[in-house]
Amino acid sequence: MGMNKNTVLAWATFIMIIVGVSLIALGAFRYDDVAGWGFAAVGVGFFAVAWVFNALKGRV
Repeated sequence: MGMNKNTVLAWATFIMIIVGVSLIALGAFRYDDVAGWGFAAVGVGFFAVAWVFNALKGRV
């Protein structure tokens, strides 16, 4: 079983969602100062890139 382009994009989307959720959780529960806002912002950025990867499935 080989991995085609759509499978690679699907795995990349899944991994980026996991990393985004973990960064938002770090920002929400671990850091109470300004660093928490930074972690949450980067987590939202990971969601945006995962959304782009998901939109590219089937088009590349």
